[in-house]
Amino acid sequence: MPAPGRANGQSANGQSANGQSANGHLSTVEFGTLLVEEREDRVVVRLNRPEVRNAIDQQMVDELHVVCAALEQNPKVLIISGVDGVFASGADISQLRERRRDDALQGINSTIFVRIAKLPMPVIAALDGYCLGGGAELAYAADFRIGTPSVRIGNPETGLGILAAAGASWRLKELVGEPLAKQILLTGLVLRAEAALAAGLITEIHEAADLMDAAHNLADRIGRQDPLAVRITKSVFHAPAEAHPLIDQLAQGILFESQAKFDRMQAFLDKKSEKKQS
Repeated sequence: MPAPGRANGQSANGQSANGQSANGHLSTVEFGTLLVEEREDRVVVRLNRPEVRNAIDQQMVDELHVVCAALEQNPKVLIISGVDGVFASGADISQLRERRRDDALQGINSTIFVRIAKLPMPVIAALDGYCLGGGAELAYAADFRIGTPSVRIGNPETGLGILAAAGASWRLKELVGEPLAKQILLTGLVLRAEAALAAGLITEIHEAADLMDAAHNLADRIGRQDPLAVRITKSVFHAPAEAHPLIDQLAQGILFESQAKFDRMQAFLDKKSEKKQS
């Protein structure tokens, strides 16, 4: 695909990267704050504002909405990373400083992070360097987080006179437990890579040169599963407690009728039979 542009967010067909649907074809859109690579089974998005350590601004939010629209229509695994040794240093403070009550009520960042979390296929966050504030909240919205030894992840919002309102205040305690979540949210604690690994906030540590290979290896493992089973399992996993076990049974009923279930189970039985005969 052609290299993403940085001019004005206009696509080759005149469509702007402003949250409208990309009709499942991200190669038709030019992005100003993202570097986007679309493959057959996955999309790689790099946050690309190195001059401000990949701080998340309104344009980046709008362009992430375009990516989500495409992946909702044509589900694929999403890998999100940064550039120049940084994932995202947070929300763009120059914009955040000017936002008022009505802006907060719009949930500019929280809305896109919820949309990313609800994508049909898994989302992998490949973290390097600073992953703070809104950058951390973007990472929390992913299904998988892997990192490098230089990762610094946390939420310093209270030091700026605000709260982490784009997911950290409720996602973080689910990820690391209430005591550590309160340290991060109320004292501004920033975790280094080993502490984040010990807390389960990231699951793997790789050298920076190997980070994207590790993310693709994880996407490959997901790709070896049945895509419909992965999509339905993710949906059931995130269903509210009161929906279980009924939602599990209904979802299993759908999968029991899928051709992939018959083909994959038959292949398993055939392989088992071959081993017995050898």
